[in-house]
Amino acid sequence: MDRHNIIICILLAIITTNMIRVIPMLLIKGQINNRFLRSFLYYVPYVTLAVMTFPGIIQTTMSPISGLVALIVGLVAAWRRMGLFAVAVICCTIVYLLDCLIL
Repeated sequence: MDRHNIIICILLAIITTNMIRVIPMLLIKGQINNRFLRSFLYYVPYVTLAVMTFPGIIQTTMSPISGLVALIVGLVAAWRRMGLFAVAVICCTIVYLLDCLIL
């Protein structure tokens, strides 16, 4: 890919991401009063993050089993109200130990 095509791709990515954010602000002037729509829009970022994160948890480890075990332990730790840093350290440690044991 030459330099010209890369610049065009980057500009298209910038325009696309900004239009996704700008168009709703232009179309919706007032506060949204529909209860269903408000709750739907509230959870969209969380669902999007989960959909992007979940495959990465399973596929980026040396063994999908270690990723799955770390996911389950991380969910339990988060459910018990541990902090984000503690959950991340626990999950990383579990993946490292299980990958060392499996290989």
